[in-house]
Amino acid sequence: MAGQNVFTGVAWPYASGPRHIGHVAGFGVPSDVFSRFERMRGNHVLMVSGTDEHGTPILLAADAAGVRAKDIADKYSRVISEDLCGLGLSYDLFTRTTTRNHYSIVQEMFRGLHDNGYIFSRSMLGAISPSTGRTLPDRYIEGTCPHCGDPGARGDQCDHCSKQLDPIDLLQPRSRVNGETPAFVKTEHFFLDLRAFGEVLGGWLQTRQGWRPNVLKFTMNLLNDLAPRAISRDLDWGVPIPLDGWADRQDKRLYVWFDAVIGYIAGSVEWARRTGDPDAWKAWWHDPDARAHYFMGKDNVVFHSVMWPSILLGYNGEGSKGGTAGRLGRLNLPERVVSSEFLTMEGRKFSSSRDVVIHVRDFLSRYSSDSLRYYLAAAGPETADTDFTWSAFVSRNNDELVAGWGNLVNRTVSMAAKYFGGIPEAGALNDLDHELLASSRASFGLVGDLLEQQRQRAALAAVMKVVASANKYTSEQRPWALHGSDPERAATVVHVALQVVDDCKSLLTPFLPESSERVHRILGGSAPWSGMPELREVEEDGETYTVLMGDYSTSAVWKSVPIKPGIPLSAPGLLFQKLDSAIVEDELERMGGGAG
Repeated sequence: MAGQNVFTGVAWPYASGPRHIGHVAGFGVPSDVFSRFERMRGNHVLMVSGTDEHGTPILLAADAAGVRAKDIADKYSRVISEDLCGLGLSYDLFTRTTTRNHYSIVQEMFRGLHDNGYIFSRSMLGAISPSTGRTLPDRYIEGTCPHCGDPGARGDQCDHCSKQLDPIDLLQPRSRVNGETPAFVKTEHFFLDLRAFGEVLGGWLQTRQGWRPNVLKFTMNLLNDLAPRAISRDLDWGVPIPLDGWADRQDKRLYVWFDAVIGYIAGSVEWARRTGDPDAWKAWWHDPDARAHYFMGKDNVVFHSVMWPSILLGYNGEGSKGGTAGRLGRLNLPERVVSSEFLTMEGRKFSSSRDVVIHVRDFLSRYSSDSLRYYLAAAGPETADTDFTWSAFVSRNNDELVAGWGNLVNRTVSMAAKYFGGIPEAGALNDLDHELLASSRASFGLVGDLLEQQRQRAALAAVMKVVASANKYTSEQRPWALHGSDPERAATVVHVALQVVDDCKSLLTPFLPESSERVHRILGGSAPWSGMPELREVEEDGETYTVLMGDYSTSAVWKSVPIKPGIPLSAPGLLFQKLDSAIVEDELERMGGGAG
């Protein structure tokens, strides 16, 4: 079977509430654009993620709602799955971390690391809430960084100086939950010995190609300060510790950052079982030629560029203490870690409590998924923080999608249907025809190179440049005026324009899968083109839950395919809906009065 195995690991969203568009700007749309592109070029993609359902955030949400942690996880796992499905994200499996399979794989990875000497136990001072007695997770504690003095450092790291921290290190620590000063009590926990991986991590990072400079620099800066990191907490909600004397304890669980990243291999194993070939996952995890790309927001970089590689190295027996690989075999390390920066909204940070937010499902209830995908791909936080504004969203939708791409499809297909009844035969081509067709064909190489480099904004801009050229060509050649006087030339112009429409449909498929499928049908295509995810109900231990899967073995290819004269066409409907400028004020009113 030709093609390379490409694994797409997508950061696991917390199941403590619905996700907003800032979240999917980081982990969602970029990972899907990449995966769809890789499938179109003939590679075998396995795109895996799920809801992260352990840890204190779920417990806090459950307390606030007066329900069990499992009830919160069940509710928001379904909500998030539905939203990501609505956005057209082509997961081969979007699952959850509360499955028996996940528990089993996490415990296997723990045992392998422990057997190789990379996990040890020791006493530490753990942060708890004085008012509830419940453990506070590192990221729920803020304070002043002892190294650089930044007042907004978190209990796991300081974003200002990139130093790794423990909550006890913070000056003037405070709880993000209620502002109280945490208490620190002595407790015994398990630690991953990150120091044992410093040398091999450094050597591995030196070989990384194509990483965004900010990600690689940030990660390299962390290597000088590696220290053992706790992987367990005083909780009753999570994966039990699989050691004698610990497995039956109700007050100790593996900590969420450790079990969440192991979800990548656990999800792969689950996918293989659900598709009827339990060993299929090995093609992405054992094949030395397979490539693994991971997508996340910048606040998750350390877990994917340091901690997850360390877990894999330790399980493989490739740290400074040696060892042997566990029963899962030697597992591949990431090829590339792709981090996006943060998306703000109307000049402010997203904040559900302050109504500076728009959840994915609310957005999709009023606007098309491709309109949101287009905006996030064209103006998202690829390498720098960017600001979402409703005025910019309306402008891009109306000026670029409607007046640009939608107009090209509508006018070209409508003329073909009206004057020729379908795709006309081309006559002799002139220099202008050849120039436009050559530019359109060449775009597959240019756009493909940019997507391979994770420069998705530039890639989309390059496609829209072809769209603009085709609109200009059509306007200047005026086939509607030539139809009576020179029908052969009119047919040639329409044929050339339709060929570019078909090319642009393919080039835009990773970005706009839903509308690209419609254009495929408009041009006479019958076989499925872009492939969309679907929600599936599955059962475990007598209970059902929702996963996201899909059949993406479609006819879409990453190349220019000659259109066939004679295919009947009819006037298409509108590809995109023009938005009234009044929605800007309406949406600002919804979020409490507008920009700050």
